[in-house]
Amino acid sequence: MEADQPTHRLCVVGAGLAGVGVADRLRNQPIEVTILEKSRGVGGRAATRRKHGCHYDHGANYIKDPDGRTTELLHELGEEGLVDITEPVWTFDKHGEISPGDRREAHKWTWTEGITQFAKRLIARTDATVHNTTRVDSLAQTAAGWTLTDTDGDDHGPFENIVLTPPAPQTADLLASTSFADGSATDQLTEAVDAIRSVPFRTIRTVVLQYPFEIDRPYYALVNTDRAHPIGWLARESCKAGHVPDGQSLLIAQMAPDWSTNNYDVPLAKASEEVAGMVADLLDDDRLDEPEWVDDQGWRYALPNAGLDGEIVDPLREEGLFVAGDWLSGEGRAHEAYWSGVDTAEELLATR
Repeated sequence: MEADQPTHRLCVVGAGLAGVGVADRLRNQPIEVTILEKSRGVGGRAATRRKHGCHYDHGANYIKDPDGRTTELLHELGEEGLVDITEPVWTFDKHGEISPGDRREAHKWTWTEGITQFAKRLIARTDATVHNTTRVDSLAQTAAGWTLTDTDGDDHGPFENIVLTPPAPQTADLLASTSFADGSATDQLTEAVDAIRSVPFRTIRTVVLQYPFEIDRPYYALVNTDRAHPIGWLARESCKAGHVPDGQSLLIAQMAPDWSTNNYDVPLAKASEEVAGMVADLLDDDRLDEPEWVDDQGWRYALPNAGLDGEIVDPLREEGLFVAGDWLSGEGRAHEAYWSGVDTAEELLATR
């Protein structure tokens, strides 16, 4: 960054893949990027945990490569540790009938250290400053720019622009708590907030089941195609190099939205007992009734069910506010979130 160039200050709310995508696109621009993230890490739903010698992706399971630019990006981030899951995805119906799948996915990418490497490697090549465990509570527009206040009462700013990347309902809540310099929001801004709030999301509770023996199947994962089974997705982490020690198995059970909503706050011991029983029935293996250890994660706003007309947020851009996320396209995919951030950064650059 040249010393005689004025620094443009940007705040990104959320260090998920959309927020990281914004920072990545702006890494060679004279823009000072600050990211405020409520959790302790980066990547959002592209998350990995480590426990008892296992690495497991308990949110997004892998990255698709539907186009050349995504594949090129992944290899650009480094070949070391990059894992291509070669086993296929099969299907099952409400009766638990398993069938070979017809998905034509060329690659299913993750890393030996987990899918969180995607965000970590991206953010490492930027100059962005990330403040973790910082939950934004409200936004205020002043003559000096935008200021954000977190739940601890600390202020951040001022900034020339803000990009909001949380799921649509949470983004709408932040916008509803925003004070504008003129003292009130226009009808257009109110319409934009209402439209963002109306984007529907699916709730998913992930239950992790670990076993001290191998589960040999001809597929990597099973997906419920008629959306009438309590299990929505069941994946074998042992298909990912470096994730599960030899002689062990770890299953990722992502439960269907209805089950997840109804059992979101049920204690893990009780929920995992029920899920293990369903998994044992689905795979026709009584040994799976009793996992050695379990884990879980609730995703209140896991995946969008629909997208949003981009023109509806034009009034926000006029105020220096931008939004990004896979919910804009309605496709709940890791690469969609990242490219949404890149596209939003392009829109911001066009306004400067």
